[in-house]
Amino acid sequence: MKLNKSIAVAIAMAAGSSLLVAPSTFAASSSTGGTIEYALPPQTNLTWFLPIVNAANDSVYNTQFVDQLYKPLLWINNDYTINWKSSVASKVTYNKQGTVYHVFLNKKWKWSNGQPVTSKDLMFTWNVVKAASSSKAPAPWPFVGVGTGDIPSGIKSVVANNNYEVTFTLDKPANQQWFIYNGLIQLTPMPAAAMDKYSNINQELKYLGSNATNAMFDKVVDGPFSVQSATSSQSWVLVPNKNYAGHKSTVSKIVFNFEASNTSELAAIKTGAINVGYLDQSEIGSEGSLTSSGDQVTPEYSFGIFWTEMNMWPGAPSKSIFDQLYVRQALQMGLDNAGISKDIYKGYAVPLIGPIPPVPNTQFLDKKLAKNPPYPFNIAKATQLLKSHGWKMVNGVMTKGSQKMQFTMMYVTGSTSSTDTAEVMAQDWAQMGVKVTLKGEPFSNFISATSNPKDTSWQLATGSGWDYNGPGFYPTGGQLFASTAPSGTGFSNATEDQLINATHIPYATQQQTMQHFFAYEDYTAKVLPFLWGQNVATLVVTGPTVHNVLPYLDAATAFPQMQYWTASN
Repeated sequence: MKLNKSIAVAIAMAAGSSLLVAPSTFAASSSTGGTIEYALPPQTNLTWFLPIVNAANDSVYNTQFVDQLYKPLLWINNDYTINWKSSVASKVTYNKQGTVYHVFLNKKWKWSNGQPVTSKDLMFTWNVVKAASSSKAPAPWPFVGVGTGDIPSGIKSVVANNNYEVTFTLDKPANQQWFIYNGLIQLTPMPAAAMDKYSNINQELKYLGSNATNAMFDKVVDGPFSVQSATSSQSWVLVPNKNYAGHKSTVSKIVFNFEASNTSELAAIKTGAINVGYLDQSEIGSEGSLTSSGDQVTPEYSFGIFWTEMNMWPGAPSKSIFDQLYVRQALQMGLDNAGISKDIYKGYAVPLIGPIPPVPNTQFLDKKLAKNPPYPFNIAKATQLLKSHGWKMVNGVMTKGSQKMQFTMMYVTGSTSSTDTAEVMAQDWAQMGVKVTLKGEPFSNFISATSNPKDTSWQLATGSGWDYNGPGFYPTGGQLFASTAPSGTGFSNATEDQLINATHIPYATQQQTMQHFFAYEDYTAKVLPFLWGQNVATLVVTGPTVHNVLPYLDAATAFPQMQYWTASN
C-alpha cells in the first residue's frame, strides 16, 4: 500500500474520496487514440517516481503512476492471485522448509532501449534496497519496506544463477506465501545499465534519491508507458511505450490530473475534462446529471483499512497518554463509525473492527470477531473508563495531574466527506472531555508529517489508511503494527510482535496457518495500535468516451492496468 501502496502502501494510503476501483462489466471497444483524463484525489500531488520509495512518499497514487513505467516483479490480481502474464517473474519455486526461493524471470520483457530485463537488473534493485534499508542510509532514505517480508535483514544470500534466475536464501524458515507476497514483491527490477552509476553505494543512494522526485528522470522503462511531461499541482502525462513487450496501449496519452477539491473534480467530469474520476459521498444526488449524459457510477471497495493515528513516537508529548490501552479503548468507543458510515458516506462505507476489512470478503476475516465487535460506540462507557483511571473533567477537558486530553488532530483536506468525518469525531469526543483542535492538510503534507517520527505538531491524524497492496499483500501487519514498523506510529507491544512473527512461520496445514493468523487479528483488533474507522467505497465515475476501464482497475489492490484502457476520439 500503501498509504497504499504502498507499503505501499503505504502507506502507504488515501483520503476517503480516493480512486480505488475494481472489475465490472467488460465494455469492448475497437477504438484507438483518444486521451484518458484521470482524476487524482483532491489536493494530491505525485511526488516520487522510482519503484523503491521512502516513507514520506509511499502513497497509492505515486505507485499507480510508477507501475505504468516499471513492471513489478510480481503483479497481483484483484483476487490476490499472481498475474504471471503481467509479472517480470515467470514463476517462483521454493523448498518445503521455506528457506530457499528461486525466482525465474520472463525472457520476453525488454527495456524501452531494447535491452532485455535480466538478473542484473533484479540484483541492482536488491543491492539498492539492502543499502537503503540501513538507518545510516543518506537522505531521503531509508527504504519504507525495511522489516517487511524479511527484507533485508532476514535474507542470508541473494545469488544470480544466470541471466534469468535469482536464488534467495533466508536465515530461517518462512511462510512461503508470506515471503513471496510481502518480501519478493518489493523488488521491482530497475535498469542497472541506466541507473547504476557509482561503485560506492552511498553515492548511488544519493544519486537515486536526488532524482526520485523528478518524473523526467525515468528515461529507460519496461512498463506500458513513459513520461511525456510532469507539472506539480497540475498534471502528469504518460504516453505509450512503443517497445513495451506486453499488451500495448492504444490511447494517445493518459493524464493524471491534480484536483483542488471534489467540487472542482465533479465540475470537470460534467464538462468532460475528466473521464475517469470519482463522486464524493457528499455529492450523492448529482449522479443523475452524470448518468443522463452517459457516465457510469460504480461503488468499489479496496482490501484496506482506514484509521485514526495516535502519535506514540518517542519524544511525542502525547506518547505517555496514548501508550495506555484504556485511553485507546475510550477513544475507540467514542467513535460513531456506524453513524459516520450512514450519515456522511450514505451507506457506502463499512465500519471496521480490526486490521481486516469485512468487505471485500476474504479468508483473512475472523467471522467470530466480526460478530462481536470489542468496542462498540458508547460515550458514557468511554467517559466512565477514563474516570475510573483517575481522569476528571475540568472546564470541559479530561485532566489528570498535569496531563490534559487536549490534542491537535490533522485531517486530509479537499474532500467534504473527510472534513465532515473529522468534525463529527471532534464533536463526539468533546462529550467525553477529549478536546480536539482540527488541522487540515493536503494529502502529501499529511503523509510527510505522519511518517516523520520527529514531527510533534500533531497528536491525532485521520483521513488516511492502508491498502494491503505491497509490501503487505499477505496482511499480517508487520509493516504497520510491529514495534519496528516503519509505517507505524510508535506503537510497541511485545505480544503483538510475537503474534505477528507467528504468522510468518510455515505450518503443516492451512488450518494451523489460519489459527495463528486469527490469533494475531483478534489481538490487534483489541490492543488498538490505531483507532479503527471505516472502509470507504469509492464511487467511480467513467465517462462514455472511455472503455475497458472497470475490468482493469482492480479495487482490491488499487493498482490499475492502464494499458488495457481505451478511449474514443
